[in-house]
Amino acid sequence: MRTVLVTGPGGAGRTTLAAATARAAARTGTRVLLLTADPGDRLGTALGIPLGPGPVEAAPGLHALRLDAADRLRADLLALQERAATALDALGATPLAADELTPLPGAEELALLRALRELAALPDGDPARPGLVVVDLPAAPRALALLSLPGELRRYLARLLPAERQAARALRPLLGRLAGLPLPGEGLYAAAARWDTELAAAQTALTRPGTSVTLVAEPGPAGADAVREARTALALHALPAGPVLANRVLPAEGAGAWAAPLLAQQAKTLDAWDQDPGGPAVRVPHLGHDPRGPEDLDALGVPAPGPVPAAVGPRVEDRLAEDGVLLWRLELPGATRDQLDLVRRSDELVVTAGPFRRILPLPAALRRCTVAGAALRDGTLTVRFTPDPAQWPQGR
Repeated sequence: MRTVLVTGPGGAGRTTLAAATARAAARTGTRVLLLTADPGDRLGTALGIPLGPGPVEAAPGLHALRLDAADRLRADLLALQERAATALDALGATPLAADELTPLPGAEELALLRALRELAALPDGDPARPGLVVVDLPAAPRALALLSLPGELRRYLARLLPAERQAARALRPLLGRLAGLPLPGEGLYAAAARWDTELAAAQTALTRPGTSVTLVAEPGPAGADAVREARTALALHALPAGPVLANRVLPAEGAGAWAAPLLAQQAKTLDAWDQDPGGPAVRVPHLGHDPRGPEDLDALGVPAPGPVPAAVGPRVEDRLAEDGVLLWRLELPGATRDQLDLVRRSDELVVTAGPFRRILPLPAALRRCTVAGAALRDGTLTVRFTPDPAQWPQGR
């Protein structure tokens, strides 16, 4: 199953182009599911058909679905309250009723994660499994934070409730008496294991080989800054991105003298986007009005998604024989030295690029090395490691 996640700066038209992308793919004969969690139903407005919590046929081969984030969050909270009923009763807590639970910030993002996890779990041949899923994500950087959320939460769980400590559950009462401190109960570890399983499934859905990100932006200084920042964040998390969908491109002729500065501004940005690793930018014309309905969406000329772009994660180059070092490399297009920070913490590297951060585990060989230096050149971060004689095997 192919998945295309569509995002971009607010107001760039990402919802409209997500709908146009889905329609273009459906015309090729692919079974397409178009997802959104936007409570305002802007996607339904773009498609020209109101959407609800159930799949709606928006075109031959295309179904669209607006997730009810509030309803899903309400069900999850009530289920959690039921599982913790014993502990809540002991504390004298009053249970919450379903009609007093209101949506919380982030409910839309969590609903999308859950839907992607459930779709990825469908077996091949299942009639409910589409060939392509197009997701109308929130605006960046909320969407970029969402894409990294499952991996970050799994790391927190592993640090706070390590799975290997469950092996000592038979000794937990004795250890508690000896230490004089309460230890986590077995139910807490069981809950942590369940959370980790669900987060791992969501992480797999976001990072599976058939998943990529499409960035939508208007060509101009603000759009260029937003795309550059998003490219850096996606590379940091090894998420592949295809060509930029450059929205509302003005015609080169007939726009009038007043538009000359804007045309020059757009041309300069488009030339830069044409050099992006994901491929030349896709020009989406300005129709002179807000696109609405199937005819307008088709008039935009947005193509169906192409081949899945390759994701490039950290890699290690062995230069021991030549230079006595191992090189750890990470592609970070758009990153600048003044916004880059690098810290080694035990067996991990903490990489910060602007507002984005990722904690990366080091391969086993590099854990027995010391950091000899780092450099950022041509969009590639390189960290030099030298073997620690006290930990490196003899003869290497």
